[in-house]
Amino acid sequence: MRRPTFPEAVLLFGLAIGAALRLYVAFTDDGIFWPDEVFQSLEPAHRLVFGYGMVAWEFIEGARNYALPGFIAFWFKLAQVFGLDFPAGYIGVQRVAFVALAVGSGYGVWRLARAFGAEELPAAVAAVALMLCAPAIYFSHRGMAENASALPVVLGLWLLLEKDASRRNRIIGASLLGLAVLLRLQCGLFCAVALGILLARKQWRVAGEAFGVLLVWALAYGALDAFTWADAPGAKYGGWFHSALKYLQFNLIEGKASQWGTSPPMFYARTIFSSMPGLAIVLAVGLLLAVRRAPGLVVLAVVFIAAHSAIPHKELRFILPGLPLLFAAAAVGFSQLGTQRRQVVLVGVLLASVASAARMKALTFGDLGAYPERKHVSAWDDYGPVFRLMKAAGAQPDVCGLFLEAHLAWTGGSAYLHRNAPLYMPGMQVPPGAVNYLIARVGAQQPGAEVLATDGPMQLMKLQTGPCVPDPNYRWVLP
Repeated sequence: MRRPTFPEAVLLFGLAIGAALRLYVAFTDDGIFWPDEVFQSLEPAHRLVFGYGMVAWEFIEGARNYALPGFIAFWFKLAQVFGLDFPAGYIGVQRVAFVALAVGSGYGVWRLARAFGAEELPAAVAAVALMLCAPAIYFSHRGMAENASALPVVLGLWLLLEKDASRRNRIIGASLLGLAVLLRLQCGLFCAVALGILLARKQWRVAGEAFGVLLVWALAYGALDAFTWADAPGAKYGGWFHSALKYLQFNLIEGKASQWGTSPPMFYARTIFSSMPGLAIVLAVGLLLAVRRAPGLVVLAVVFIAAHSAIPHKELRFILPGLPLLFAAAAVGFSQLGTQRRQVVLVGVLLASVASAARMKALTFGDLGAYPERKHVSAWDDYGPVFRLMKAAGAQPDVCGLFLEAHLAWTGGSAYLHRNAPLYMPGMQVPPGAVNYLIARVGAQQPGAEVLATDGPMQLMKLQTGPCVPDPNYRWVLP
């Protein structure tokens, strides 16, 4: 067995450290960044596997396809088969799977950078930098389409655009890009730019083959929509491409995403710097150095970020699929330096990476560009006490209804309760006897209630309500 070279050893060590940090976060942070990571992924997956759960508007009107929930449902079902039929079990399996995707993206940085001419050591250091990057660690375990699509994007671009790639690898690469689009529609930008790069290289036959493969995946996208959304409100053409059309109408034509906030065009540049200041500086330098050697790779990253910058509603998570490309391009840039300067810069990159990982627990919502009214609040374990108490409530054999002093969008839904019991929040009418458990702030008084558990500022209480009375008018629709 061949011993790894020094750059390969650096790569393997970085991937191992990155995996360890992500697994630590995955099993110590129960909070959420945004409700999408529950109600557009975990909750519909729970509904697919276990038959019940809350339904968000996207899965009523058909503004999302079932690729991501289906992927997560696979891991939920696998966990169930192995006896992990409880929230900590099946959600833990899902998080490990997403950590594996994130570590795979680090390997993808190495391969993509090498494909565009980076030397081995800069490519390895760039992969390590992604593994130690604080915001990448923060998001990695979360069940979001951005995380699921990042690996097929970086591997797909490597296999498709490597100049000496075999026909088999190019077909696999184009297929991975098609899969990425199935998981997140915006990844179609990578497909368009990749085809443009092939045409610019005058690789006409390769471009034609890639286009044909992507067309097959586009038909798969449409067929999945036709299978699930043929009867959705306003569906046309038998439901073909309904989720894509509905999503584009909602976001681009009607601009309704702006109801969740708008940001200036420089949002992403500013937020990348605030969430990883040292790495942001070296990335910018590497990107500039890479323009002459790997313009295609730079364009792939810049176009993706620029397109998102043009949309009023912005969140850092939206550009996560493009983050590995920034690191790969920087590796190409660093490779253009002379030996001594390169060594100094790479040491600087490693120091900036270690500093980023060291301050990851200090990340605030302000650093991540979210919630201006809470910008100084820690981004970690937000609403985590509620999620953990929901798991505790679900462990009670007699739970028939749960009332939470929080908006249901900021709870774990049935995926965390794992009981076919309705969830209520303030403002909802609760019939007598429909609820026998309550999650409220510590100190909340409820006559006859027994406190079963406390977690931070929240507590789980059992109510003395007598026999459970089902709520015949309850709607499993997320408010």
